Amino acid sequence: MERDPALTNPELYRVVMENERVRVLEYRDRPGDRTTPHAHPDSVMITLSSFSRRLIRDAQSVEVELADGAVRWLAAQEHAGENIGETDTRAIFVELKEPQTGGSVEAPPRLGPSEG
Repeated sequence: MERDPALTNPELYRVVMENERVRVLEYRDRPGDRTTPHAHPDSVMITLSSFSRRLIRDAQSVEVELADGAVRWLAAQEHAGENIGETDTRAIFVELKEPQTGGSVEAPPRLGPSEG
C-alpha cells in the first residue's frame, strides 16, 4: 500500500499482527503530535483512550472526538492527523485486505471514522 502509516510514521504506528486477510496496527501519540499524509484501507478502529484530533485531506479538515472503547468503521482514505486534545491517543486499527465488493463508483469516503 502506498503511504503505509507503519512506514510514513513508524514512531506512531506499529504492526502488531498480520496475516493474509487482515493487518492490525497499534497507534499511539501525545498531544501536539502530527502524522504525515498516509493511507488506510477499509478498517475497523477501536479506541483504547479518549482523544481529540484533527484529520486533514487536501483542503478539507474535520475534528473528531472519541471516547475510550469506541468502535468505528473507517472507509479507505488518505489523510494526515494531529492530536489537538490534552490526552494521549491510543487506538487499534484492523485493516481489511480483501477488496471491496460491488461495482458502483462512489463519492470519496467521508473523512474520519463513522459508526457504520
